[in-house]
Amino acid sequence: MKRGQAGGVNACGAPAQSGGENLLMPVPMPSLARRTFLRQTGIAMALPLLESMWSSRAWAAVAEGPRRMVSICTSLGLHAPSLFPVESGRGYGSTPYLDLLKANRDDFTVFSGISHPDQSGADGHSSESTFLTSARHPGLGGFRNSISVDQLAAEKLGVVTRFSSLQLGTSNNSQSYTRSGVMIPADYEPSKVFAKLFLEGSADEVKAQMRRLHEGRSIMDRMSDEVKHLENRVGQADRERLDEYFTSVREMEQRLAAAEAWAQRPKPKITEAPPSDIAEEKDLIGRMKLIFDLVPLALRTDSTRIITILVQGRNDVPKVPGVEMDHHNLSHHGQDENKLRQLHLIEQAQMQAFGGLLSALKQQQEGGSNLLQRTAVLFGSNLGNANSHDTKNLPIILAGGGFRHGQHLKLDEKNNTPLGNLFVQTLQRLGLEVDAFGTSSGASVPGLEMA
Repeated sequence: MKRGQAGGVNACGAPAQSGGENLLMPVPMPSLARRTFLRQTGIAMALPLLESMWSSRAWAAVAEGPRRMVSICTSLGLHAPSLFPVESGRGYGSTPYLDLLKANRDDFTVFSGISHPDQSGADGHSSESTFLTSARHPGLGGFRNSISVDQLAAEKLGVVTRFSSLQLGTSNNSQSYTRSGVMIPADYEPSKVFAKLFLEGSADEVKAQMRRLHEGRSIMDRMSDEVKHLENRVGQADRERLDEYFTSVREMEQRLAAAEAWAQRPKPKITEAPPSDIAEEKDLIGRMKLIFDLVPLALRTDSTRIITILVQGRNDVPKVPGVEMDHHNLSHHGQDENKLRQLHLIEQAQMQAFGGLLSALKQQQEGGSNLLQRTAVLFGSNLGNANSHDTKNLPIILAGGGFRHGQHLKLDEKNNTPLGNLFVQTLQRLGLEVDAFGTSSGASVPGLEMA
């Protein structure tokens, strides 16, 4: 997989590139600097900020203290025999990978027999784009992705934080998708993410940011006025698309207003030093750890409550002692013992990094609780068996979030429970009144209960 190019971030927190620039429908549009405007403001169109959309459950969750969600995906899978226990329940025997999480055994649940249905797609890795959406048959003819679970949560919970959500990763690809099915690019340079979160811009930078936001409002006004002239010249199908566009415009206006307000507020003060980026792209584990280090900082300062992280597989040799072959090739091990040995070294390093994140969240006290108890942390992959590109029986771990953990929930490995059911249950724990998401078949996973 080739690493994409992503823009930088100034100290005011404005990304140099936005994932919202393709959200307008393909009807004749006025000639405006829409691409430049969206790139400079960093506003994604499909994220409404209507307080009237908040449910009583969401308000109750806010009243008892913030709840959060973090999703982490390693796109080349995890070797199932090294992860899944044989036994189910709370007395399960550990495994080589779970041994690396033993300090937090009571804080997570490992799931087997869970997946998204109908994930056969354009190629063996197409399911990477639907891990958080569950849209069927990714990449095939007529496919259009749907909103990701993190963005649905951000619509409801993002109104109270500077950033409605953060997309982080080892490349600029993410698994966060707007309601229009457009990917929101990830930030992959920790130093720039740190600057966006915590470094104040100069007076000139703040003025420039405010000017861009005001210009954004002006452009939105012009676009709205000019597109209205099209309404009487198009058919019913195009009117429906125009209605969708006007809805996006209203949502954009709300985001612009929120961005203007946040741009004038001071950023949180922390004692941690800014991170130094790792130049070597092949140092997958080092880059992964730096990204993980940002998570507790962003959450404890309430800069955001929704974070996604994509650890994307690569075609080079990761900087892990004892590994001599590229990660993608090792994932297609064919049961070769030498390849499996090297693959285990990579995946063990990933599990150790994940364990470090859990411990860091648990150490951060918040009232009578801690960040881990108040943060649902999903860790897993879109591939159940990367060797054969199988998307069944995904490796899934859920930690924290106010659930009763310390167990292996062994579900039907032939008739998998939809992963969407777990998404629904997690969203409900966040305070959202939802009963379905994507391809879910119910509102819960049997055996997973609230603490």
